[in-house]
Amino acid sequence: MSVYDLLIDVAIASILILAGQLLRAKIPVFQKFFVPASMIAGFIGLAMGEQGLGILPFSTSIGSYAGVLIILVFTIVGVNGFKMGETKGAGEEVKRVLSFNMYRFVIFFLQFIIPITVTLTVIKAVNPEVNQGIGILLASGFTGGHGTAAACGATFAELGWPEATDLGMTFATIGILTGIFGGLAFVKWATSKGYTGYIKDFKYISGDLRTGLVSKENRTSIGEETISSVSLDTLCFHLAIVAGIAGLGYYLNANIIAVHLLKGIPDFTVAYLIALIFFFALRKTPVYDYIDTNINQKISGTATDYLVFFGIASIKLTVIVEYAVPLVILTIAGLVCVFLTVIPLGYLMNKDSWFERSLFCFGYCTGVFAIGFVLLRIVDPENKSKTVEDVAMTPFLNFIEIAFWSLIPAALIAGKGWLVVGLVSLAFVISLAVTIGGKMWYTAPLRERKTLGITEE
Repeated sequence: MSVYDLLIDVAIASILILAGQLLRAKIPVFQKFFVPASMIAGFIGLAMGEQGLGILPFSTSIGSYAGVLIILVFTIVGVNGFKMGETKGAGEEVKRVLSFNMYRFVIFFLQFIIPITVTLTVIKAVNPEVNQGIGILLASGFTGGHGTAAACGATFAELGWPEATDLGMTFATIGILTGIFGGLAFVKWATSKGYTGYIKDFKYISGDLRTGLVSKENRTSIGEETISSVSLDTLCFHLAIVAGIAGLGYYLNANIIAVHLLKGIPDFTVAYLIALIFFFALRKTPVYDYIDTNINQKISGTATDYLVFFGIASIKLTVIVEYAVPLVILTIAGLVCVFLTVIPLGYLMNKDSWFERSLFCFGYCTGVFAIGFVLLRIVDPENKSKTVEDVAMTPFLNFIEIAFWSLIPAALIAGKGWLVVGLVSLAFVISLAVTIGGKMWYTAPLRERKTLGITEE
């Protein structure tokens, strides 16, 4: 592969992504269901690429781009670090945040327990040759999205199972579609039942959300200029930090860690850890003042859009056909998981604004945070439910996720499926015990709930 092959691949992706945005802005059905432009582009690329009509001249490396882009995404997560929010008035405020944190733990663990158990009991009974790792691919696609699916797939590929990437991307695509269609169905149901506290009618949604085109009066800056362009462009400064750490992580893992220490650690994990060291070393120094996390988020968002495109466009349909039965069975298991996220766990583990908070979690548990935020914007346009703030105040799940995506694939490849189920189930039970023991399990009837809180005897 030459550098010009890369140029052609990126050019095709860019043109199709622009076409996807045009279709989103003009075609009502895409607006109605908030289908992301990169997803539209990915399906066009799949239909016109090697797996379809064979019109587009993609290189043979198209399937490897997602694995590289995810390293950038995880690097930015580490560089941006996290901030623990301030909880004024302790008491109920702290309890609400802790309850939300436990809720996120529980629904995360659930996406591992159910699919892996189904794999070990049902799917292995139907086809004993199926790799145990397919269970975690459902979780990587649903709760992780295309980025995590790419990361998990790359890890499995290094461990000798190259088909995992295609399966993970398929689950991620199914997940996002579930988030969009299922989320909107939940909104319509909740408004008809009177469970939404901040909107009464689902009919009106802003044009910005529908078309994806932000009107002039609603536009905001993507970041601040922290470096004078006389010396260095600000975007170049941020890209240099992210790309430098990402490349260092890959190099250390490929040439030192995998050779002399431990083979099988994902590249994105090493890059993330280096980025975290960078964050903790510099966060209280003047140097970190020149890093704009908003700009980093835009770089991450850009990488994710291209990742979604390449992830879908490079899916090998022959692999999907080969694994059709496990895919269908696990998809059903995944739908059960995300349904439980809202009913009953959503209202049992959230005291205030239960529907808004659980709908957001339903959105990100079926793909990406962006879907969760879109759904939240529909039912809580002014963020009165404090969902966004509470997400920022519960960063601990990020560390657990990284550990899971890094360690569990190797355990499943080694045939330790039941050990994984047992350990994750233990974490699930502990989270529920903390919730119930801390009196954060709410059983008041839904019709008695109030937007700003309920009072229980």
